[in-house]
Amino acid sequence: MNATTLVLGGTGKTGARVVERLTARGADLRVGSRSAEIPFDWTDRATWPAALKGVERMYISYYPDIAIPGAVDAVTALVDLARESGVERLVLLSGRGEEEAQAAERVVMASGLEWTIVRCSWFNQNFDENYLLDPILAGEVAMPAGDVPEPFVDADDIADVAVAALTEDLHVGELYELTGPRLLTFADAVAEIAAATGREIAFVHLPLDEYSAALAEEGLPDDLAWLYGYLFREVLDGRNTWLGDGVQRALGREPKDFADYARDGAARGVWTP
Repeated sequence: MNATTLVLGGTGKTGARVVERLTARGADLRVGSRSAEIPFDWTDRATWPAALKGVERMYISYYPDIAIPGAVDAVTALVDLARESGVERLVLLSGRGEEEAQAAERVVMASGLEWTIVRCSWFNQNFDENYLLDPILAGEVAMPAGDVPEPFVDADDIADVAVAALTEDLHVGELYELTGPRLLTFADAVAEIAAATGREIAFVHLPLDEYSAALAEEGLPDDLAWLYGYLFREVLDGRNTWLGDGVQRALGREPKDFADYARDGAARGVWTP
């Protein structure tokens, strides 16, 4: 693979895995992050031209989430610059059931460039690499998630699909709905982790207003507090309670099951206090 590839969010949950896989392939690679040698910062558009110079393919992961207000404007500006800079292929990380995300998808589809959409459900890794890790370590997860199930997807599957889309022509023009193979509630997922670790981990349903107040007390940035409220209030309303076949279509295999993710995490000791 000789094309120069820019991986935005290259230190994040999916981006770091994409970087790892492309590096193993010997790709001509550029990591898009604020701390990179050639920095890229979504909030500082002056950094964009240098980061895109000479790039032919790009993985777009918007921080903190493509559902955030303003994301579509930023993605639109980036896509315009990508076209002007000679970028040929875009792979967009998107979210299921998120109106802003779907609007950003349409921008990429209408770009005139080669494109692939990787539309994902909630990540397994939110339980060990993000905001749910500390509650699990403490033995109690309290959040505004009731009985609506979610088809949690593994970040390794996302990265495998993204790398395939970046390096193989047969994925151009495809929209992949990535999910795991089962529907689980958040309580189910916590129970799976408890079983894998042999620990008692309680799940408590917390009203959204109480949860939002707790986030505010912890000093969470406003955009992240808004995002969590939006996801629990609107996206986790049943609209995504079905399984996608994106992993199967893109890779020709089944997606990773949450139970396997839980066993792997337990073996690594990530949930050991």
